[in-house]
Amino acid sequence: MRGFEKCVLILVVLLLGQVAAVGAGGFPTDQPFASFWFPNELLSWNPDLDPDAPFNRSAIPLQGRFRNPALQVNPHARPNAAQVVALSIMNPSTSNNPSQGSLRFDAFTFNYWQYTDLLVFWGGSAGEGIILAPNPGVIDAGHRNGVPVLGTIFFPPIAFGGQLNWLQDLVQRSGATFPVADKLIEVAETYGFDGWFINQETNGGDAALATDVRDFIRYVQANSSLHIQWYDSMIESGPISWQNELNSLNDAFLEESGRVSDTMFLNFFWNTTRLANSRSHAMGLGRDPYEVFAGIDVQANGFNTPVNWPALFPDGSPHVVSLGFFAPNWTFSNASSREEFYQNANRFWVSANRDPAVTEPPVSWRGVAHYIPAYSPIDSIPFVTHFNTGQGNLYAIDGEVSRVGDWNNRALQDVLPTWRWRIDSSSTPMFPELVWSDAYNGGTSLRVSGDLGATNQLNLFATQLDIAGDSVLQIAYKTGSSGTDTHLEVGLNFEDGLGLGPLELLDVGTTTTDGWNTKEFDLSAFSGQTLARLSLRFDSATTVNGYSIDIGKLAIIAGTADLPQPPSNLVIVNKVEPDPQTATLRLTWEHSADDVIAYNVYRRNPDASLTHLGGTPNNAYFVAELNRVGVEVVTTVEVEAVGLEGGRSSTATTSFLWADMGLIFEDGFESGDTSAW
Repeated sequence: MRGFEKCVLILVVLLLGQVAAVGAGGFPTDQPFASFWFPNELLSWNPDLDPDAPFNRSAIPLQGRFRNPALQVNPHARPNAAQVVALSIMNPSTSNNPSQGSLRFDAFTFNYWQYTDLLVFWGGSAGEGIILAPNPGVIDAGHRNGVPVLGTIFFPPIAFGGQLNWLQDLVQRSGATFPVADKLIEVAETYGFDGWFINQETNGGDAALATDVRDFIRYVQANSSLHIQWYDSMIESGPISWQNELNSLNDAFLEESGRVSDTMFLNFFWNTTRLANSRSHAMGLGRDPYEVFAGIDVQANGFNTPVNWPALFPDGSPHVVSLGFFAPNWTFSNASSREEFYQNANRFWVSANRDPAVTEPPVSWRGVAHYIPAYSPIDSIPFVTHFNTGQGNLYAIDGEVSRVGDWNNRALQDVLPTWRWRIDSSSTPMFPELVWSDAYNGGTSLRVSGDLGATNQLNLFATQLDIAGDSVLQIAYKTGSSGTDTHLEVGLNFEDGLGLGPLELLDVGTTTTDGWNTKEFDLSAFSGQTLARLSLRFDSATTVNGYSIDIGKLAIIAGTADLPQPPSNLVIVNKVEPDPQTATLRLTWEHSADDVIAYNVYRRNPDASLTHLGGTPNNAYFVAELNRVGVEVVTTVEVEAVGLEGGRSSTATTSFLWADMGLIFEDGFESGDTSAW
């Protein structure tokens, strides 16, 4: 048989033998997932032997954050008082929770971090596993905004499959140690999250078991810096008996001759008296009453949930205790579209008026912003945002669309505006919104539209940025036409002795293209001052009907964007070809020597262009779908580092041979050598 004919025959056999490698939930067979275990399973976990572990590591350290009293927009909100914890179902099930997002737009991309002090990655089930570690995207997004993220240890009620032996397994001892506690510490430190929420609802325990649980928590405290939040369920004598308050029956899980848990989440049936008692009892223990969280179950009804707000946040008096939400992911799960999800979330966290300063109408749910002022993590240069929500229908790189198709990855979410939305206008205000139809970097941009008939100031970000002689401000914007007035100015307010200084304006001017425009402003005239607020102002001497502009980037950096060193040692750890035209890849590389915000992963196309495959701050990434171009034999994959100022490095590269083309002919040439055909 001639070589060419043999190649065709073997290739046909191979193609007929290909089986689509699609696993549970429609994810690729090789998809890495977030980790979950039963206690004894965790004892045998070794991150060096877990093939998914490299993809489950967070890469963003926990950032600081601040509140500036001069920027508080709602007079009812109280700083330095109640905290907020969100127990959020970030994925529909404990299993099949992709480590780094997926090729789907729809995901609960939580993004109201400014009103949140702790986020619990809620999950666990009797049928899958009761210990659930957060996936790295949620950790990275939380940390970028200064919010710690906790995993969940969930002991279900017996009626829902709970087994008391799981709790006994958790608190088993080996001499002076608790082996499962050591593993829980190892998991959190390996993956880079901040602690555990313990939800013990399995009945049948006694006082001795309750003491073991308390000692177990103390052991974690003594051997780590992890945050432990305890749920008001088990009492000190052993049974499950929800108290709906902090009292003498459950306080040993918070404080007994020293700190046990860091915080406690109260069950949902509290009232004015129980919250007042909880506050007094916490203070009697020498604990901050805001380390006690009054639980509100919003899973079924979201912002339609009836809440006794005056018992928690009485008007004209200090907050009583802190606020705990169970399942605020209702904003997503109850939405029929992405637009409704974002509308739900804004109403839940801000107000029915889309304005954290306007929460006064007599509605039962005024929004969290009515009670809690916003935090900001923007306390140092560089500051760069592209308004990326961590999901999209496309992916853009510096104004050019590099990939079309749905995706979500919370690790790529930017710091979003502090206030959504705070507009000062003497007329009908403009309408700001996050949109996914276009982007400068990532999948989202900020669109401001409406009939521009008066000055509109859109206050976006609270900042604490010390401006230096080399500081510059960058903006990317798009109106869809060239040579037209943008009617846009960037507004800067600096701190002064009275709080907030006068508004300084930088005129963006006229567009030079119908695509993305960029402009840079020298800020050296403000050297030595601290920028407190960053805003956009829209103005026109005459009414502009149907005005619309997209903002794709706002940044303050030092001089020209630094170009980071590239990553190195890019390796394809595993490749799966579910069909002749598609591959999935597990990639790892060595980190850049410089600080980076993320790495971009591309494939090099036969025409030398690049297609974006995904991104991560980590040094491991799973490519869920790489599409073959034609009958290419070899495909090259490239990874670049993106520096903190947005500069992009040169790339690390590697290549792979498609399996169905790697055939050796009898006459000695490979199938990839088409010159011999």
